[in-house]
Amino acid sequence: MAGTLVLNASYEPLCVVPTRRAVVLLLAEKAVIVEAGDELMHSATTSIQIPHVVKLCRYVRVPYRRQIPLTRRAVLARDAHRCVYCAVRADTIDHVVPRSRGGRNEWTNVVAACARCNHRKGSRLLSEIGWNLPRSPVQPSATVALVLGWAKRDPSWDRYLGYDPALAPVAASAS
Repeated sequence: MAGTLVLNASYEPLCVVPTRRAVVLLLAEKAVIVEAGDELMHSATTSIQIPHVVKLCRYVRVPYRRQIPLTRRAVLARDAHRCVYCAVRADTIDHVVPRSRGGRNEWTNVVAACARCNHRKGSRLLSEIGWNLPRSPVQPSATVALVLGWAKRDPSWDRYLGYDPALAPVAASAS
C-alpha cells in the first residue's frame, strides 16, 4: 500500500503514514479526507475511498525542528535524484566549493551529481571549468523534509508541501 499525507487541523503537513493507518484514523473519526483516489477499500459492512491526503479533526502541537540533518539521501531527494550539472540520474553528492578549497559541508554548498560529472569537476571551482548551476542550492523547509525519506511522492501532496514542480532541477551546461 502507498502512503497517505497527514495534515494538522491547520493544514500544516505532519507526516506520511501507511494507507491502512489513514483509514483507521478516518473510521475512528479522528481525520477527514481532503483528497482521495478512485479506488475503494471494502470491509464486510462498509466501503471507503482510499485517501491520498487526510486532515486531523483536532489540532496537534508539534515541537519545532530547527535544522534538517544534511544527509546524502536528503540531498538526493531535494534535487529529485538528478545531477544538477547534466540532469541524468544522480548517484552521489558534490561540494560546489570543494572542501579542499575551504568549502563547508552545508546545504548551500552540496548538490546531487552523477559520478561522471563529479569526477570531471574534481576539486575545481565551477568558474574554472566554465560550468554554472541552474539555481543556488538551498536548505529545504521542515515540511518538505517530512516527506524526503519517501521515494515516491504523490503529486497531489505538492500543494500542501509548498513544493513547486517548476522549480525541480533542470539540465545545465556541463560541457
